[in-house]
Amino acid sequence: MALSKEIKLDIIKKFARDEKDTGSPEVQIAILTHEINSLTDHLKEHAHDFHSRRGLLKKVGQRRSLLNYLAKNDVPKYRKVVKELNLRK
Repeated sequence: MALSKEIKLDIIKKFARDEKDTGSPEVQIAILTHEINSLTDHLKEHAHDFHSRRGLLKKVGQRRSLLNYLAKNDVPKYRKVVKELNLRK
């Protein structure tokens, strides 16, 4: 479930701190969220695809770690990212 280059660039533009930023936690969280949503849709159709399920769980854990880091170091940015990505129900 690789991201297309255009989608990835759109996500980077939206969440980047400046035009050369591609690795900030906000960008990484946004990209992981898109990949997680894509894998979730895939697994709804292919319930027995356990290899993809493992990849999904790894991505969820990675996003959780980045969110924890952001919450600990920059609460306003954490709240902004959570709100924009609609992560909390």
